[in-house]
Amino acid sequence: MMKVISVVGARPNFMKIAPIHFAWQQYRDKVTHLICHTGQHYDEKMSKVFFDELGLPKPDYYLGVGSGSHAVQTAQVMVEFEKVLLQENPDLVIVVGDVNSTIACTLVAKKMQIKVAHVEAGLRSFDRSMPEEINRILTDAIADYLFVSEQSGITNLAHEGISDNKVFLVGNVMIDSLVSNFLKIEQSDILAAFDLQASKYILTTLHRPNNVDREDSLRSIIGILNKYSKEYKVVFPVHPRTKSNLETFQLAGHISDNIILCDPIGYSDFIWLVKNAMLILTDSGGIQEESSFLQVPCITLRENTERPVTMELGTNQLIGTDLKKIDKAIEEVLAGKPVHRRTIPFWDGKAAERICRILVEKAFS
Repeated sequence: MMKVISVVGARPNFMKIAPIHFAWQQYRDKVTHLICHTGQHYDEKMSKVFFDELGLPKPDYYLGVGSGSHAVQTAQVMVEFEKVLLQENPDLVIVVGDVNSTIACTLVAKKMQIKVAHVEAGLRSFDRSMPEEINRILTDAIADYLFVSEQSGITNLAHEGISDNKVFLVGNVMIDSLVSNFLKIEQSDILAAFDLQASKYILTTLHRPNNVDREDSLRSIIGILNKYSKEYKVVFPVHPRTKSNLETFQLAGHISDNIILCDPIGYSDFIWLVKNAMLILTDSGGIQEESSFLQVPCITLRENTERPVTMELGTNQLIGTDLKKIDKAIEEVLAGKPVHRRTIPFWDGKAAERICRILVEKAFS
């Protein structure tokens, strides 16, 4: 019997590990699958909502690391995860995405001669001021199996000299979660709760430092939202970092009544908001993918994206942080300017099945 430990660290990781956990069930006679939650990003209420909605079992290990500087958080994950590996001695560790837990657990496993699989490998923003970019590059450099969600990942890893026999284009596990949970998602009553009409509102999420840590940029974005809220409702689930800065910069009182500010929302409700929005304004990576799959126009308020397929085939526009460009892009979408809506290869809800099948064939044979 082979033993696999999958690591979750932050909320986006739950949606990536859930389909992998369920895909392992068809190999129960060969593989024991455990889940380790590092607690890197932990809100008890929201974590419980995500685990319950996605049907994930209670994690086998919860490390309770919490927040801290990048060095402190990464070091604490390493110390605590080493204890898990010493106790369990797994054959393989699966890490996902690009959070601090990803690189921390990869380093510990590799130094203990345990193989590592990285899901969502090869994505690059080419902006090394982003901590996530450092985590991606380092994890991919030492992982044994690299599972890629889009063609750009194959190209990037080849340019970095990674052997192609370690790299597999399998699709997007985030889309697996969306597909497998869609019947449940359709039962959401979030539109009624917020008194929204489908395709008559704008959905906004913001959390990146460039947008929310500087008063001038956050004030400018609020100004844009206020402008369009005169005609459309705007739903704005507020990230804790953004909420803190709205208060620090005393901007909360300058937000239109037609902008619905709320706490972060559970998975099903949020995806239903994405599905029914007329337009999404975001600086999130995952929402670029989900909106493209659901064919909803998305404007990304960043200078770069590690998910170029969402622009090439999906519905995403990378606009940057220039106020005039953002305003123009919003006007064009609301005026009905068409966006790309083509099928993205392997985004079919079966990525996790491919990952587990490859690992059984390659790692456990």
